[in-house]
This record gives sequence, structure tokens and C-alpha cells, in this order.
Amino acid sequence: MNSLRMAWILRTLSLGLCLPASVRAATPTVAQDLTTLKTFSVMGKEEEILDLGKEVELLKRDGKGCLTHMWFALDERVRIRVYVDGEKQASIDMALDLGHGYGFGGPPDPFGSPKMGRYGGQFNNYQIPYGNGVRVTVLPVTKVFDSVTGRNAWWTIRGTENLPLVVGGRRLPDTARLRLHSLEGYKAKQLEEFTLCDVKGAGSIYQVTMAVQGERKSGDWKDLGYMEGCVRAYLNGSAKPEYLSSGLEDYFLGSGYFHQNQLYFGPVAGLTHVDKMANNFSAYRFHDDDPVFFQTGLKLTCRCGEEIKGRVFHDPGSATYSVYTWVYEWPPP
Repeated sequence: MNSLRMAWILRTLSLGLCLPASVRAATPTVAQDLTTLKTFSVMGKEEEILDLGKEVELLKRDGKGCLTHMWFALDERVRIRVYVDGEKQASIDMALDLGHGYGFGGPPDPFGSPKMGRYGGQFNNYQIPYGNGVRVTVLPVTKVFDSVTGRNAWWTIRGTENLPLVVGGRRLPDTARLRLHSLEGYKAKQLEEFTLCDVKGAGSIYQVTMAVQGERKSGDWKDLGYMEGCVRAYLNGSAKPEYLSSGLEDYFLGSGYFHQNQLYFGPVAGLTHVDKMANNFSAYRFHDDDPVFFQTGLKLTCRCGEEIKGRVFHDPGSATYSVYTWVYEWPPP
């Protein structure tokens, strides 16, 4: 090997060692002993388990690994809970609809993105890591059951032991855990800036799903003015926000208050419901390929309408928000 090539290799290695620990931890590992990866999969077939207020266990697994797929065919008025590492209170506690990217009944089947959707049954491919065990349960929240499925349930849950967590091509630390921060039925006043999540430590936003009901229903386009609100991220304790959008529909990659009035289901963002006359919508946004990293804290906010430099945009009214914010979190460096 000539001296120039050896010098280049040594320089490359030295630069890698000089990277911050958070960056090195997020770099994918090229080689892995594949014999340590053990895939497991469980299912339930037409099991009559649903009963109001009764939490039923669908999966229990010990050891270290990562859930990679969940599919459900059951009454939509249930909650799915995921307990990791012996938690007494589930760090993921989601309504079946909002947890799969839609509200207000969503669009007709089928719809979906590579990571979640509804093709008759709801599915997601969220990577949910755990260190020493995981449990998945279902909890009905109403005694009125779907006329087709009734109290029956079908499900498939899959994962792999010892699977490293790679999100958007970046290897996250072994200590990373996916947490769901819920804000359900929050009525925000005109121009109120309200918190979607307030996280301590380090991490990265994974996904945001939102269902919003505007107060005014006259049919005037100005009644949609709450969509002028910008999504803000206060990173690492900063009092100055990073603006993640120039408006609410912009955050979900729409524009003009979803002026095309058509649903879309992309790998980055999607509009899963919109009704201008009823003044409501639901949408999702992924951040795996558009990362928002933080090292010492994240406060994510939304605003009901917007005022910038003394200008209020289009006299927004109040609105009611239900928001799921998914965040990978790990201890600070």
C-alpha cells in the first residue's frame, strides 16, 4: 500500500474519531452478526376479547429488540398501548385512528404511506425499540362496537431481537426509545401558542399527526385562518424558535389552506381528511428523512393563527386540536 493511500486512510479515521459523540452514535453500523437477529411474530384470529374498559394483552416479549410492524382489524374505538422495559404507564398510548395518521373517520380505504395506513385493517411499521421487554395491549373505550367486527379482534405484531435502531439511514443510540406525546381535544384561543411536547434530554422528532376542528363554520375561507399558525421548535433550551413551517398546512406540505381540496398520502406528509364547510382536517408529517435533532431539550409548539411583526393574519378564530407527537429520546451526551 503506497504512502499516500495510507495517509488518506489515517486521516479519514482521525476525522471520524473527532466527530461529536452524538453524531458518531447516529452513524449506521456497516457490519453486524446476523445470527443474533431473531425475528418473532404473533397473531390473533377472530378472538372475542373486546370489552369496555378491559385491557387485553396482545403481545409480551422479554429481552432486547425492536418492534417493526403492527396490524389490526378491530373496532376503531379502542386504544393501543405499548409498554417498554417494564413500564407501569405506557409510553405509547394511542387511539387507533390518530395513531395511524387520521381523524374524523379518515379517507375511504385504501390509503397509506410506507410507514402506516389503513387497507381495511390499520397497519404501522414504526420502529419501537426496547431494552429488556415489551408488551402491547388493546383497551376498548366504548361499549358500542362496530357492527362488522363486533367484539372480535384480529392482529399481527412482529419484531426482531437485537435489531439496531436505524431511522432515516441514521443509527440511533441503543438507549433511544420512541415516546408518544399526546394532546387530545385541546381548545386553543385565537393567537395562542401552545405546547405539543416538552422533552428533556436528547433526541429526534419522528412524526406529528394532527386533527383540528375550527370554531367558525360559515364557509368563508377566512374562517380557516387558524391554519396561519407556524410550527416552532425551541431546541436545547433556546428562547428563540426554529420555524418548521410558514403556516400549519405548510407544515404538512400543503398550501393555501389545502386549496386543492384533495387528499394525498406521501412518504413525508399526507392529508387524510379535509372538509372546508365543516372546517376540519387531519394530516401527518414524518421527520425521519427531514431530521430535527436536539441534545439538551425540545419544546415543540403550534399557534392558533399567527401574528408576526405586529401583523395578524386573517382574523383567526379558536380551534380544537388533537395532536400526536412521536419522538425518539435518549439521555443527553
